[in-house]
Amino acid sequence: MQPSSSMGAGRNRQLRRWGPIAGVIVLVAVVVVVVVATKGSNNGSSSPTTTSPASTTSAAAATSSVAPSGSTTPGSSSTPPTTASPKVTYPLSFAQATTEGFAGSIDWGKRCDTARGKLAVPDFFSQPCFAPFTGDNGGATAPGVTGDQITIVYYEGQAADPIINYITDAVHVDDTNGDRSATMKELIRYYETYYELYGRKINLVTFEGTGNATDEVAARADAAQIALQFKPFAVFGGPILTSAFADELAAHKIICIGCTPGQPASFYSDRDPYVWGLDGSPLQKQAHVEEFLTKQIIGKNAVHGGDAVKDKPRKLGLLYLENSGAAKELADSFAAAMSAAGSPFAEVVAYQLDPSTIQATATQVITRMKAAGVTTIVFNGDPVAPRDFTKEATAQEYFPEWVVAASTLVDVSAFARTYDQEQWKHAFGVTQLAARLPSDQIGSFFLYKWFTGVDPPASGSIAVFAIYPALFFAAVQAVGPNLSPETFRDTLFKLPGTSDGLAVSQPFLSYGQKGYWPEPDYLGVDDATAFWWDPTFAGPDEIRKDGVGMYQFVDGGKRYLPGQWPTVDKMFDPAGAVALYTSPPPGEEPGTYPSPAG
Repeated sequence: MQPSSSMGAGRNRQLRRWGPIAGVIVLVAVVVVVVVATKGSNNGSSSPTTTSPASTTSAAAATSSVAPSGSTTPGSSSTPPTTASPKVTYPLSFAQATTEGFAGSIDWGKRCDTARGKLAVPDFFSQPCFAPFTGDNGGATAPGVTGDQITIVYYEGQAADPIINYITDAVHVDDTNGDRSATMKELIRYYETYYELYGRKINLVTFEGTGNATDEVAARADAAQIALQFKPFAVFGGPILTSAFADELAAHKIICIGCTPGQPASFYSDRDPYVWGLDGSPLQKQAHVEEFLTKQIIGKNAVHGGDAVKDKPRKLGLLYLENSGAAKELADSFAAAMSAAGSPFAEVVAYQLDPSTIQATATQVITRMKAAGVTTIVFNGDPVAPRDFTKEATAQEYFPEWVVAASTLVDVSAFARTYDQEQWKHAFGVTQLAARLPSDQIGSFFLYKWFTGVDPPASGSIAVFAIYPALFFAAVQAVGPNLSPETFRDTLFKLPGTSDGLAVSQPFLSYGQKGYWPEPDYLGVDDATAFWWDPTFAGPDEIRKDGVGMYQFVDGGKRYLPGQWPTVDKMFDPAGAVALYTSPPPGEEPGTYPSPAG
């Protein structure tokens, strides 16, 4: 398959960004677009470019003709007036300009809500306004960056990938590569409209992979072709069941976002500053699960299991997907941690993701767990295999507790509805997803429709890839004119985490050395929450399909950073639990602005 310009061809099933236990940067169509909030700080990582505030009005400042509802026009009383005419050093946020006393001398343009100092977009994570740029941006500051444009390659997986289709068919998501390309093109237009790019536009190229999600040879060849043919500054996405793609791009000194399964911390630091993700790493997720199990689960009876186990002391078993050496190492460290906590796994079973053998594997797995007297299966694997494992457990009349170990997509109601409900009514655990909100009120689907006036072509999967440009552009406008991989990293590392960690409907993300993890963090989500499966609750799933069965988030989705998990078990307690907020919680509402589409 040859790469194309922004409207790539080829049809492919979605959730292409899925990944197993080794970790994967996909939040699927459940998490709203999450980006890094700059808090108005000037990171100082770029070489300053200066001009007079009187000359800062530019075409970029007029990219939107929308007058934000409730916003303040430039120069009004909410913007501190000043007669001074100091030089502007880019990047310059609204907050910094206010602190320095000359925000009123800058025409921020209609893309800025000066009453809030943020962009006039209905996004919980709306970014600070940055002063419209004029002058010399430095030209070619890095490969893929010229004075006029930034080249970005959007990677799409190979059409008819059997592993990915096995997964997507389970939830009937049929967005095509063409749908996703068209959606990404409009997302880029949104960011060009509202974000400060310092005189540059985006040259978007779509590339369809030549191998399946696990093909290391094809992944490396594709990365080399992208590097040599298109010479981009950044790549969005990749064949994320192999790290070869990210490794090759890093060797060519190209930034990639969401292009690899979760890797050990050394993988990212060894390839600094090129490989970035949004989801937590496998080790970070496991740390949350270990803390949850230690504080709330072990040492007690299996009260959430079936009649045959609920009065027995818990005996844990680990069931995990082994797709790489990293997965085996992670499972070994998990087992060591539980032994140290005084509750060693009674059985540890690995399985392979092979659609042709999964039913036979399920028989063996359940037989072993039952024979070992396991009351509580800790599941760390792919989102489709539980369908076979739970069906087999019911066939063997074995009804243990099922603990979801922050497994990607297993924590999505759309998939959980496909599992045996007599089993899954005993399921609970940890997720890095946030308590859900209606997709027509907040998030990437809503933001796309607000901007364009129509549903996204990739309506079932937009949140999978919308997170990539959200992170990228938040960093780029905070970097300033001197864009390079190094200034990109320095900016992300210096920015504080999102939302002060206080939201329940949004995850907390941070990068760098913030004290949450022992090593520098190149991934995003740091916190997690607890949830349980309610087989009777009816409503829309994450891809807006009505049905019965939804996850309930404990305490309204209250989130915890490492070391903050409580000791009280509130699984299956409806008091305070939330399956779906009907509107954003107080303080988490996005701004209200008229649609630029009219």
